Amino acid sequence: MNEVQLFSTCLAEEFFPQVNDAAATVLERLRVKVIPVRRAFCCGQVAFNEGLRQEAVGLARRFLKSVKPGIPIVAPSGSCTSMLKIFYGDLLANEPALAEKAAAIRPWIFEFSQFLVNVLKVKYVGARYERAVAYHPSCHLMRELNVRSEPMTLLSAVSGIKLCEVRDREECCGFGGMFSVKFAHISAAMLGDKMARIKDSGAEVVVSNDCGCLMQIGGGLNRAGAAIETRHLAEILAAR
Repeated sequence: MNEVQLFSTCLAEEFFPQVNDAAATVLERLRVKVIPVRRAFCCGQVAFNEGLRQEAVGLARRFLKSVKPGIPIVAPSGSCTSMLKIFYGDLLANEPALAEKAAAIRPWIFEFSQFLVNVLKVKYVGARYERAVAYHPSCHLMRELNVRSEPMTLLSAVSGIKLCEVRDREECCGFGGMFSVKFAHISAAMLGDKMARIKDSGAEVVVSNDCGCLMQIGGGLNRAGAAIETRHLAEILAAR
């Protein structure tokens, strides 16, 4: 695989730009040419989830004009990848021309860890990270894309890392996009449970594949005064 189209996603673009840099670094070290998707910044998921279909279709149209089939499209987000790969079918059901474009790129869309392990067939990327790390799997990554073992396969191969077991690891952190705003009390309770289990694990760093989860967990840990950091998987894999 000689080149990929790297879709940065809006959360990474606005709040976690280091994630895009890290993902590009890892891919380039594997001798893959990285083509940034520059004309689109959002897949439209938030608008779609809120029932703002016209706005979501506009964002989908912009995205589909910015990419092309035949070259893998990689996103450092299970959430955005599932929107592009799965939910565009629903969103664009009444837009035949756009639906045709979405169908053409669907086989070429991959989440970051999924692409590394299942397409490039790599486990060890030369990373070294000598800290205690807990992994948090995002909901869309597991439940929509069925990406479960790939992130841990990559983390397990990082030199010097200590992996910490988190009880009930697969439970949601409570973010869910607008869910955390509309149902703040439920979201906060879910986050509280997640943070308690992370603290119990002995981790110094929490790793996830989704910036939304990192924002939710990181914000909670910061407000609680906990000395636990958050990092995207790509940042760990880019570390030396």
